[in-house]
Formats: sequence, C-alpha cells, structure tokens
Amino acid sequence: MKVFLTGASGFVGAHVARVLLAAGCRVAALVRPGRSLWRLADSADRLTLIPGDLADLPGFRPVLAEWRPEACIHLAWYAEPGKYLHSLENLAALTASLRFLEELIQIGCHRIVMVGTCAEYDTDLGFLREDSPTRPTTIYAAAKLALNLVGQQVSQSLGGTFAWARLFYLYGPLEDPRRVVPALIRALRRGEPFPATAGEQVRDYLYIEDVAAALWILAERRGHGVFNIASGMPVTMRQLMETVGAITGKSHLIRFGAVPYRDWDPMFICGDNRRLREIGWSPRYSLTEGLEQTVKYWERTGPGDNPAGL
Repeated sequence: MKVFLTGASGFVGAHVARVLLAAGCRVAALVRPGRSLWRLADSADRLTLIPGDLADLPGFRPVLAEWRPEACIHLAWYAEPGKYLHSLENLAALTASLRFLEELIQIGCHRIVMVGTCAEYDTDLGFLREDSPTRPTTIYAAAKLALNLVGQQVSQSLGGTFAWARLFYLYGPLEDPRRVVPALIRALRRGEPFPATAGEQVRDYLYIEDVAAALWILAERRGHGVFNIASGMPVTMRQLMETVGAITGKSHLIRFGAVPYRDWDPMFICGDNRRLREIGWSPRYSLTEGLEQTVKYWERTGPGDNPAGL
C-alpha cells in the first residue's frame, strides 16, 4: 500500500513510519525543511521524503498528486511542550489540516486516518468511550474536535473512510525529554532527586509501538469513525513512577508530594479501547514491559545526552 505520512519526524510519526515500512508499505513522508530528522536516523533512507510545510499546500501539492497515495496518516500539528495547549498556532494547524483533507479527497485518497486527543472529552466522566460527551477546555482540544467533526462529514459525503484516533497518554523511546517519563528516567539515572506530586492522578498510558500499530491497523482495515487509542488499564502516576524507580533501582530519589496538583489537571482519565480491539488490534506490551524498553533506550542514549538538542 502507498501511504502518505505527515509529522514523520515527530515522536509518534517516527514510530508509525517504522511500522508502515515493516508492513511492506511504500511511504512518502512530508517533512518541514530544516526540521531535524534524528528520530528517523534508521529509516529515512527507506522513505520518500517530501520537503514541505503543511501550511504551504501549493508547495507540495504537485508531488502529492503525482504520488497518489492510497492512504494517509496525518499527524502533523503544533505540539511544543508547555505551549501547545493554549496556543493560537492550533488555529493555523486546523486550517491547514482542513485544506489538506480536501486535497486528499480530490486526488482520490479515500482512506484517511487523523489524530485527536482524549482531551476532547468531558474528562469528569471516568472511563471514556467513543460516544462519551465532549467538552474541550483548551484551544488545542477544541481545534482537534473541530477537525474530527468536519472530517467525518466530508468523508461521509464523498464515500471515503475517515478514522479519528483519540490518543491518550503515550511514552517510549524517542519521546521529547521534557515529557514526564523521559524526564523521570533521565533524572534517576543521573542520581538526581525528581520532584513529583503525590501521584494520585489516574492515567491511561500506552507504549508508543502499540500506538503506532493501532494507527496502521486503522488505515489498513479502513477504520471509520472515532477510536480510542488507549490501554484501557488505569494506573496512578505514583504507580507509574514507582515502576520506573524499581527498574532503575532509584525509587528513593522520587520526591512524592514535592509538587502541588495543578488546578486544571483531571484526577481520572482512562479510555475504553473495545472498539479498537474489535478491528483486530491488541497491545503487545504491558506497562512494565514498555517502561523497561524505554529505560533501555535511555541507557543506550546516555543519562546526559539529549538527542533532541533541547
């Protein structure tokens, strides 16, 4: 299958690229000029790299039309840690994604997977199903929800399949080192204390390779509608951090209670993944197994190394 992939240089995109290549797909990846491809170091030579910015559709439209993908997995979005939730950059990403969707339909690509977030839901509701009420509280989540609503209507009117993948909490190799799991691992491996909340928040964490496999299955099997990309297994942040502490042998360095809870942070978020399982997906990694793989990655990288250059 010929698959067009956006956001290939990002955390999720780099893993999706590997899954697609392993499945025998021909993959064209849109990459922003000047963007570091460090996450694609072992796979870039097997991809058709198309330089371009999603916001500049005319710049890569001819190549896209000539390549004529059978499927598209669209991941590109503004996602700078600490800034993306309330940034107006989300409006630009929404506008560019809608124009891109229209272009895909026009060139005959009717098998489309786009990525949303669990933050689209009303997160006060406990376990979240695909038909749970939505209540975005950030520009990021609202923009994602808008793209889903328009995408579903467009695909329905034109006879294509449009899968909306709501990602929950992810972790694994190649993640931005500012995120909580790599930040914890790197601090413990350096022998530094790690300040944390009391850790009572419940989350749904899924290993990145299982996330990438889910996105490929949605494209391969013509998934249509909303799908939770989630483990379905609630875990407290304390349990997650203690597991990392046990793997590294540095549990004593985690300072639970040193950081207050954030007022806006929900105390319970977990997804129902039965709809995803019904089309043939199942996770390969338990939480402990995934965290072991992640720790091994940072052991190979080195406790002081920063592959992202951050």
